[in-house]
Amino acid sequence: MKNRIIISFFFIVFIGFQYQVKAQFTSEELAEREKWEEFLKTAKIIGQKQQESREAVTNPWELTLEKNGVTRKALWKNAEGRMRGFIENWRWEIAAYRLDKYLGLNMISPTVEKKFRGERGSCQLWADYWIKARHKNEQEIKVPSYKVLYYNRANYLRWAFDNLIANEDRHSGNIFITKDWRIILPDHSRCFRTSNKFTKKLIYTEKHKEGPKIMKELPRAFVEKLKSLNFELIRDIVGEYLTEKEIDAVLLRRDLILEAIDERIKKLGEDKVLY
Repeated sequence: MKNRIIISFFFIVFIGFQYQVKAQFTSEELAEREKWEEFLKTAKIIGQKQQESREAVTNPWELTLEKNGVTRKALWKNAEGRMRGFIENWRWEIAAYRLDKYLGLNMISPTVEKKFRGERGSCQLWADYWIKARHKNEQEIKVPSYKVLYYNRANYLRWAFDNLIANEDRHSGNIFITKDWRIILPDHSRCFRTSNKFTKKLIYTEKHKEGPKIMKELPRAFVEKLKSLNFELIRDIVGEYLTEKEIDAVLLRRDLILEAIDERIKKLGEDKVLY
C-alpha cells in the first residue's frame, strides 16, 4: 500500500510538471542535456551524408556520431552569408539554443559548435518526433481534445520565442510534433535580424500574413525571464555567437513583446494572459 502511494505521488508530480512546462522536452531529456552537449563536441564521426533538396537551402550534413559504444545522429551546418536569396548563419543555431535554455523554453535539441571537414559549424542532436506540422495539416489530423489547451499554449510560446529571435522562417515543415503533442523546433540559421523590419514590429501578431498569430497565454516564468534580459546577460548566455548589434536587436524585440503582453493584461486581466 505504501509503495502504491509513493508511485501515485510521483505520477501526480510528473503530470503536474508536464502541465507546467508546456511543449518542452521531457524532464528525463532535460536532465541529460549537458551530457549530450559533451557527446556532440567529442564524439567521433563515423558516418556522413549531405542533405540536398529544395527545402534544405543550407545543404546541412547528417552525421552519425559514436562515443563509448553510444551512437546518435546529428545535423551539422556551416551556412554563412547569402544563400539562394536568404541570409544564413550557423552561429544563430547555437545562439537560439542557448537562449532557449535560459528562457526555459526547452524546445530546441542540444546544439554546439563542432568542426567537420576542417570547418566550424553548428551540430544539433537529431530530435526524435512523430510528425511534422505540415503532414499533420495535410492529413487533417486533429489534436485530441484533452491536449488542445496544451498544444495551443505551445504555439503561443513558440510565437513569442520566434518574435524574440526574429525568425520569419518558421513554417510547418520545421515544426516537429511528438506522439504526446509536444513541439520541438529545429532550424534557426535564419534568425537574429537587425534591420528596422525586425526591430520596429513583431513578426507574429494578429496581423500576420497567414492569419492571426497572437501570444494569447504565456508562462509567468518565461515572461519573468524575458524581463531579466539585458545586454551583459545575453552576452554571457550566447558568447561569441551574436554580435553587439544582434544583441541590441534582441532587446528591442523583447521590449515589443513585453508591451504586447502588457496591453493584453490591461484588456483581459493578468490571469487570462499569464499562467
